Amino acid sequence: MTRLSVNINKIATLRNARGGDVPNLIQVALDAQKFGAQGITIHPRPDERHIRYQDAVDLKPVVHTEFNIEGNPQSKFLGLIEKLRPDQVTLVPDADDAITSNAGWDTVKNQAKLKEIIAGCKNIGVRTSIFVAPDLRMIEGAAACGTDRIELYTEAYAHNYVKNREEAVAPYAAAAVHAHQLGLGVNAGHDLSLENIEFFAKNVPHLAEVSIGHALICESLYQGLEVVIKGYLKKLTQ
Repeated sequence: MTRLSVNINKIATLRNARGGDVPNLIQVALDAQKFGAQGITIHPRPDERHIRYQDAVDLKPVVHTEFNIEGNPQSKFLGLIEKLRPDQVTLVPDADDAITSNAGWDTVKNQAKLKEIIAGCKNIGVRTSIFVAPDLRMIEGAAACGTDRIELYTEAYAHNYVKNREEAVAPYAAAAVHAHQLGLGVNAGHDLSLENIEFFAKNVPHLAEVSIGHALICESLYQGLEVVIKGYLKKLTQ
């Protein structure tokens, strides 16, 4: 079964819009896990415009499933990883001013840098994942870096799903097969939704985990968090 990790960044965005502590990030994380989520994902950025570094500290004791922290591996971020030692760190090459993640790593160009960072994370017992496009060369580069997993950047799939879902998913299926052959675990995320997740999960082999935030939270505004999480779990097991 593909595991579902719920990204709660949007909850922090809503909280920060008014100051104070409503909605309460800790309670949402607890409720998401109670409703069946098999992991909690956060993505702190340098300007802390949604998830704050203190949020990561506060969440650590209450995430009893899998704690996945995403981010650009700058020194402050790596210090947080060393301090908290989450179950998984997902390395994302987003710029400081990026609204959201918009590219995967060039794992060939950045191989020396990534190799050093990954070795450091693995030395403290943290599983590593690299955010990459479904490009076989980049996946081979990721394997050469020593990462445990890749996270396939699925924006292109989501964008092209309505036009031709078979064509949209094909490069991801090929990427997952190749990654598996290289000994890598396969995660995926970005713009996955209740509309497109089932087809993706059925057609991408060896899919260990999906991380979903924006769509899941938006859908939950209409349907309720518990209903939406259970909806994803059902689609991932059919």
